[in-house]
Amino acid sequence: MRKKVILITGVSGEIGQALVNSLVKQTDLPIIALDIAPIPEALHSLVIPMQGDIMDKSLLSRLVSEYEVDTIYHLAALLSTRSEFTPEAAHKVNVEGTLGLLNLAAEQSDWRDEPVKFIFPSSIAAYGLPDLDTKTTYTRVREWEWNNPRTMYGCNKLYCEQLGIYYSKYYRQLAADLPVMLDFRCLRFPGLISAFTAPSGGTSDYGPEMLHHAAQDKPYACFVREDVRIPFMVMPDAVKSILMLTNAPKSALKHSVYNVTSFSLSAAEFRDWVLKYFPNAQITFQPDVKRQAIVDSWPADLDDSAARRNWAWQPDYDAVRSFDEYLVPNIRQRYQAK
Repeated sequence: MRKKVILITGVSGEIGQALVNSLVKQTDLPIIALDIAPIPEALHSLVIPMQGDIMDKSLLSRLVSEYEVDTIYHLAALLSTRSEFTPEAAHKVNVEGTLGLLNLAAEQSDWRDEPVKFIFPSSIAAYGLPDLDTKTTYTRVREWEWNNPRTMYGCNKLYCEQLGIYYSKYYRQLAADLPVMLDFRCLRFPGLISAFTAPSGGTSDYGPEMLHHAAQDKPYACFVREDVRIPFMVMPDAVKSILMLTNAPKSALKHSVYNVTSFSLSAAEFRDWVLKYFPNAQITFQPDVKRQAIVDSWPADLDDSAARRNWAWQPDYDAVRSFDEYLVPNIRQRYQAK
C-alpha cells in the first residue's frame, strides 16, 4: 500500500521554506520536499528530503511507485531575470516541468479515483500593460485583463495557468470514459518579500534588496525609477493565501486563477520606509532602461476582490505592520547575528 503524501517542488526557495514551516502545523501527511538544489538542513527533520530535477522522469516514476500524491505545491521555476538570459532553459523548466507534473497529477487522480490538488503560484509577470498611460488608467487589474506578458517568465506562467485549467476541466475530453480530473488552483502573486531568505534576482526584488542592503550598511543602486509602482506582499501572507486556497471548498471557487495582494508602494515610498528604520541607508536610483520597461508593464496594483468574495482572503500585513513587525525586526536580527 502506497503512503499518502504531499509533494512540494522548489522547496529550497523563498516560498518553499516558509510553506513547509506552516504546512507541518496543519497536516499529518508526510511532505516530500523536492528541489534541484540541496534541501536546507533546517527542513530535514520536517520533510522527506529529495534532491533531484523535476525534468527527471525516472525520479517521478519512482516517487509515484512508492507514494500516493494527495496534493502538489509546484513552486519550482526559473525566475524572471534569469529567464530572460536563458529563455529556452526557462521554457524547459517552467513549462515542460509543469506539464510533466500535471500529467503525473492527472494519472494519480484517475488511479485513486479522487482529484489530486495542484497548487500553482503564478505572478504579476503574467500581465503586460502597453504603456504608462494605460498603467495609470488601469490601476487595479483583474485576472482576465491585460494578459499580454512581455517576459519569458510571464509567458511561461500564463501558459501554465491555461494548461492547469485544461487538465482540470477538459483533459481527454474526447475519450469514451472521462477521467477523474485533477483540482487545479492558482494564485497570482505580487512582488514577494521575505525577511528570512535573501532576494533571489527577481525583477520585483528592488524593494527587498533595499532593505537587505540597508541592514548590512551596504549602498544600493535601485534599478528602477523613483515613481514606479507595483504591489507587494510579505511572505507570511503569501503562505497564508496558499493554504487558504488549498483548504477552500471546491464549491466556493468560481475561478481557477486568483489575484492576491497586500499593499502597493512606489520605489520612492519603499525607500522612505527603509530610511525610517535605517536612516543612514545609502539608496540611489540608477534605472536600468530594459528592466525598468518590464516593471512598467506590470500593474500598479492587483484587484483581489474575487479571492475576498470566494474564499474570504484578507492579508494580515499592510505596509505598516509588514515593516514594523515582520521585515525590520527579522532582517536586523539576521545580519546582527553574523
